[in-house]
Amino acid sequence: MDVEMVELSVKAAEPVRPAGILHQNRVFLDFFWDLAKPDQEVRLKAIEDLIQYLKTNNKADELEYTFKRLVDGLAHTQEAARPGFSLALGQVLSTFEDVTLQSILNRIKEKHNLQTVKKKLVRNALFGNLFGVLALHQSSRLSKEPQVVLGCVQLLQSLTQHRQHLKDLPNKTMMDILNEIPEEVFEEVLLSALQTDLASAFSTPEQLQLLLVALQRFPQTLKPKKLKKLLGSSTIINAENIPKLTEVMKMAARSVKKECVLPAVVLDLLKLSLKEDSFQLFWNNAIINGMFKEPSGPTHYLSFRLLGSALPHLSIAQLKEVLSGEVMMHYGEHVVSAQKPDRFKLAPEMDTYVSNFLEGCQDSDKQLAVMVAFSSLTNRGYPVVPSVWRVVQHLQPAALQQYVEWLKKMFLQPQLDKLLDFSTRKQKDNQEGQEQKENSIFRLRKWIVSRLSSIIDNYQVKRQEDLIMDVARFVFFHAFFNAKKASADIPETGVKLSVPLDDRTRGVLVNSFFGLLLSMHHLPQPEDSAEGAADNRKRALGVTSDGTMWIYHLVQYASVLLNQPKHVQSSQPFSPEQREAWDSMIESVSNLKKKFKKGPTAENTAFQQLFLLVGMHLFKAPEELLGIMKDLQSCVDKAQEKKAKKKKKQAKEQEEEPEWVEVMVDILLSLLSQPSRHIRQVCKTVFTSICPHVTAAALTAILDVLDPEKDDEDSAVVVTDDNKTQKNPDEEDDEEDDEEDDEEMEDDESDGSGDDSDEDEDDSDEDEAMEEGDVDQNFRLELMKVLQQQNALATEEDGSSDEDLDDDAMMELDKGLAALFSEQKKKNQAKKDEKAKIQKEKALVRDFKIKVLDLVEVFVARQAGSPLVLGLVEPLLTLIDRGMSSDTDQQEQDFLRRAADIFRNQLCRSKVYCRTVGDRQGELHDLLDKLMTKTQKLSDSSVCLYYFSASLYVVKVLRGAPPAEARDEQAGDKAAANDLKYVGSMDVDRVSSIFREALSSFMGKRKSSLTAQMFTDLFNRFPILCVNLLDATMQHITSGVRVHQQGQASVLMLRAMQCKEVRQLLSGAPWTELCGKVAAQLAVSLQQVGPTESKVVKEKVVKILELCQFLVKQVHQQKLSVDLEPLQKVLQSLPSVITFNKTGTLEDTYWAVVKHFGVIKPKVEKRKPEKDAEQGQVSKKKKGFLPETKKRKKRTKPVLEPAGENSTSTGKPGADRGQAKKKHDKKAKQKRPADGATASQPSPAKKGKAQSENKAAKKKKKPKKK
Repeated sequence: MDVEMVELSVKAAEPVRPAGILHQNRVFLDFFWDLAKPDQEVRLKAIEDLIQYLKTNNKADELEYTFKRLVDGLAHTQEAARPGFSLALGQVLSTFEDVTLQSILNRIKEKHNLQTVKKKLVRNALFGNLFGVLALHQSSRLSKEPQVVLGCVQLLQSLTQHRQHLKDLPNKTMMDILNEIPEEVFEEVLLSALQTDLASAFSTPEQLQLLLVALQRFPQTLKPKKLKKLLGSSTIINAENIPKLTEVMKMAARSVKKECVLPAVVLDLLKLSLKEDSFQLFWNNAIINGMFKEPSGPTHYLSFRLLGSALPHLSIAQLKEVLSGEVMMHYGEHVVSAQKPDRFKLAPEMDTYVSNFLEGCQDSDKQLAVMVAFSSLTNRGYPVVPSVWRVVQHLQPAALQQYVEWLKKMFLQPQLDKLLDFSTRKQKDNQEGQEQKENSIFRLRKWIVSRLSSIIDNYQVKRQEDLIMDVARFVFFHAFFNAKKASADIPETGVKLSVPLDDRTRGVLVNSFFGLLLSMHHLPQPEDSAEGAADNRKRALGVTSDGTMWIYHLVQYASVLLNQPKHVQSSQPFSPEQREAWDSMIESVSNLKKKFKKGPTAENTAFQQLFLLVGMHLFKAPEELLGIMKDLQSCVDKAQEKKAKKKKKQAKEQEEEPEWVEVMVDILLSLLSQPSRHIRQVCKTVFTSICPHVTAAALTAILDVLDPEKDDEDSAVVVTDDNKTQKNPDEEDDEEDDEEDDEEMEDDESDGSGDDSDEDEDDSDEDEAMEEGDVDQNFRLELMKVLQQQNALATEEDGSSDEDLDDDAMMELDKGLAALFSEQKKKNQAKKDEKAKIQKEKALVRDFKIKVLDLVEVFVARQAGSPLVLGLVEPLLTLIDRGMSSDTDQQEQDFLRRAADIFRNQLCRSKVYCRTVGDRQGELHDLLDKLMTKTQKLSDSSVCLYYFSASLYVVKVLRGAPPAEARDEQAGDKAAANDLKYVGSMDVDRVSSIFREALSSFMGKRKSSLTAQMFTDLFNRFPILCVNLLDATMQHITSGVRVHQQGQASVLMLRAMQCKEVRQLLSGAPWTELCGKVAAQLAVSLQQVGPTESKVVKEKVVKILELCQFLVKQVHQQKLSVDLEPLQKVLQSLPSVITFNKTGTLEDTYWAVVKHFGVIKPKVEKRKPEKDAEQGQVSKKKKGFLPETKKRKKRTKPVLEPAGENSTSTGKPGADRGQAKKKHDKKAKQKRPADGATASQPSPAKKGKAQSENKAAKKKKKPKKK
């Protein structure tokens, strides 16, 4: 609150109470300040404390002051404060009932009188009156004082004129009051006051809303006779009032155009029509024939929102009628047209309305009616609601079952006449009878299949296992079979197709079925299943409640279909060989299930999944998978035999790993070439289970696929693409739904502009072909021949032209040219198609390699301790090296990122690694040498980092881990010391030599891809190698090829000496000796620094000083016998060589070093001469408004001033200012002390005076220049 209000309040309250009492009670006043705070919690707390305070003290003067402050605060300038004061006033009135509401209403009217208030405060006064009435209403005492109710309503009626400020708030407040008061008070007091408003109910939405609320609250008072007297009719909704109601609804629609909500008055009208049994009249005449006569806009959107809001209030018959009428047709047209960008979309709001209705409705019949109605709203056969419409998750199980049955029936026997189908204007112009009908049936079936699949995909849908199996069987049957004769064992043969399935629909069914398989593979086991309830372990995926895999049930169903050729016919019959493979697959799965019952293993389950999945894919691609199926059967048989042999002959060692693993890996690679995410996941699962049995040959087969050098060679694996489109094959199952939803608008958008767009594309293709390069010479020659044959080629001799040709010759010429250009266009198109084909093949191969990386990742994760992992190092590095320099498209980047992540994070940084090197020590040392040699030759630091990481990984493998038995026998400190010295199978001298050579390359080459951080990692991870490299590192402090390398050597030396493990290894005399050598080397390095301002040199000095600081500190702390005197002398002379600033890294580090020698950084005194010089420069800048030419002329005159030259250095700036500043310079010199130090800076007043004198001197000298 503002200060004036507080002061006025205090003054007004002075006669009632002793003066100064409120000044003494600061707590009481703070309540009112808190009421104006923007934080709602603070305001509510202040209200509670205020009421409690008033109850406790019970003082009349404080209560009086409270009412005054609260009434004043109703018109507070801050919007957040008004509700706080209003609520506080209402609560105080509710607590102190002895205070009459009439007295407070009089206070409000008097304080916020619109007639007497200043013009600029009118808006605040309006809100003061409104919030005052709200406070009286919130007191819950209005019904006890009828006259106050009348006064409030009259006050609100006067406020309704000021809509520009209050909008419809007064009317809403009146409705709230009506909802609170009893019918007697309304009849006796308010009815006469509201007579005018009620009589003019058809004028504005607010007045109509007031009437509807009064009708709802006081039906006994507003009887039909009374209504007839008020309105001229005994009912609100009748044929006579429909035009008036329509106009009021249009006004309401326009008033909420920006808010995008449904006005309450419209919904109240609909409820009233249901109550008066005039819904049919209201809907047809007011909505359909009234609101939709307006152009598309707010009135249409209001009708759509009313449709959604009306769903809970309508009966089943009314629902069916409304949802199959014109309003739904208009809604469908809006959804289709709103697909275009930058258009308002009401579909999300309708989704919310339907979702809320289905969630709150327990009547399955109503739920079914709404779902069927929205699914029947189609655009040329394709429903306007998306196939993945998530409102289905609120359906009751019974309604869901009936909805699925309706979808299946509509798929089998499409009845387009029962759909609410519409076409856009462009679509109506292009309709072609029978062909259009067939296309509509295809579009409808396509949507239905996707709708059925999405019901299974959505885990929130309340679906039973029987329903899931029913949908899967239905899709599978119609994807691969046809019904010949009805059979009781096969329900799908009971209803025949009224329209046969075409190839397009079959393709959709096939893709949807395998998408369903993937969804069922991830279905969680029901919570109420016997196994799941037995213990709280993680629920299994892809199995039914009895633990059987979903895909196994489908395979059994497929076997039933194959065994009943009389009733069912396959759309693509199996050959005898394929049928034999199917039967053997069934037998193999049965054998695996028997063994699974004896002892369940992950490997057994994985083999079952693979068998079943390959078996189901036999229906899709039998020729491709027949060989794979045979190999898989023999492979699994060998695997089982191998296990049996191992059990019988455990003592007998076998010379070779079984061949079945290699065959299995080849099978998995072949399957990964199939465009299916389900196959990819199952292959990953199977490979995980056979990882322990993988041999070097099997691993080599995987790595050969990833080898970049073999991209152009013929591969045994053929990457297939069934979709014939350039898409990511892995995403075929997911993109089907999106593709279907996107097709809603494709026809509408293409109908009107299809021909033009084709022509434009052709023209653009030709232009691109011309822009690609020079015209084909062969084409040029052919063109010359055509022109010469018709004598149309102008020559210099005869000067002929095409004007000499007759009509027949011109026609022949046109035909020849047309044929020539048509042929050339075909050639260009063929080149483009070939280029696109090559790009597509590359994308497919790259995608296949990304899938193969799954197997590598699994092997690294599961078999990190296997010696075979070492064989992955070089291939992965080659992959990364080639990838860094190849294409930069997104797919290539994803592949490279994946390979790099597997190599660095899962291989090199894994805590599990091969700890049994065995006889491979020499091979690993050679590998390390090879890697480090390659590292030094690389030019890219990012690739070099991967090679260096691989080298550290090889060193880690060579070193191994100390034997656990030896560690247990020794004490803690001794064991730790022995661990540091443990080298395992590593040849320390050879490895040290390899890294020493790399370090020399880093320090000796001007451009090297190696970095100091790489060697820092080496030092930290392997201290034993760090100790061997210390001498070489120390020499490079002075012998580095560049200043930068010398600084990096200092950094490496510092990191090495800071390493705790290194200090432990060099404890005693070696550490003292090392410190002495480093001190001598640092002294030599600092002596080499000459006078320079080079940034690189200063950075090197900083790094040397950091090493000096650590060294000197260690020597002093440990009291080592190291001669630091040469280093100290060099450090003392360093400031004379390099110019130090006042502060900075170099300066701070230097003083930190010499502090250990007892040299303290001198305190910097104020340099008054410099400040005075700076002041002179500043003043010079301030007075530099003259042109440059005049400044030069003035500089030639001060030669006659010997005093300026002989004065101290601080007088030079004054001399440079010219003769116009003589007086100012003399004054400054007089103020100087005799010792040469400058005087303190003059005060701003003196400075201003001096400047004014200088300006005056300039003005006096100007005439002389003229």
